[in-house]
Amino acid sequence: MLLFMHSVGFDLDMTLADTRAGIAAVYDELSLRIGVPIDSAAVVARLGPPLELELANWLPAEEIPAAAAVFRSLYPSIAVPATTLLPGAREAVEAVRRAGGRVIVVTGKSTGDAERTVGFLGLEVDGIAGSLFGSAKGPALASFGAAAYVGDHVADIEAARAGGAVSVAVATGPYPAGELRAHGAEVVLEDLTEFAGWFDGWRAARGTAEIA
Repeated sequence: MLLFMHSVGFDLDMTLADTRAGIAAVYDELSLRIGVPIDSAAVVARLGPPLELELANWLPAEEIPAAAAVFRSLYPSIAVPATTLLPGAREAVEAVRRAGGRVIVVTGKSTGDAERTVGFLGLEVDGIAGSLFGSAKGPALASFGAAAYVGDHVADIEAARAGGAVSVAVATGPYPAGELRAHGAEVVLEDLTEFAGWFDGWRAARGTAEIA
């Protein structure tokens, strides 16, 4: 257990990866195929919730499963190649692994698309759990033993709380630092370039507490 006491969970969209361009392109193509106007700029401004919840803003309930299937068929060829790492993301994952911790990605994105995205970006992680949002992420974090969870959405703060993990928020998504702090994030970073420094100090403090 001590080996993994510093294991960390990460959200994917706008925490580790900038997926905005790819997701917007998929929504634009989906809109053309199903003949329904979708404002892709509005969609990418609020990334976080699972696909079906976003589609509910544009389609009646009975049309969502078919549209989601089309979206997911398009995602690998359109969105994945357009995805880039956010600043500090690779270094953040490597900092955890270097300390003997494990890394899990817990995301609202489907597990398959998350696996393809993580693989394309070349991130070395130990687990991926998809199609989860807000407090529903908690069991995945708890069963993995994540001591901290890093995300950009206020729902990720709920996720950390539900999983018994320290909530680390990054202001790279739809919420500025002040709002993340107001929603109860225990740690707020401007972006993941600040993560390694925070993580080293947090790990040292936890180690001292464990010895005491």
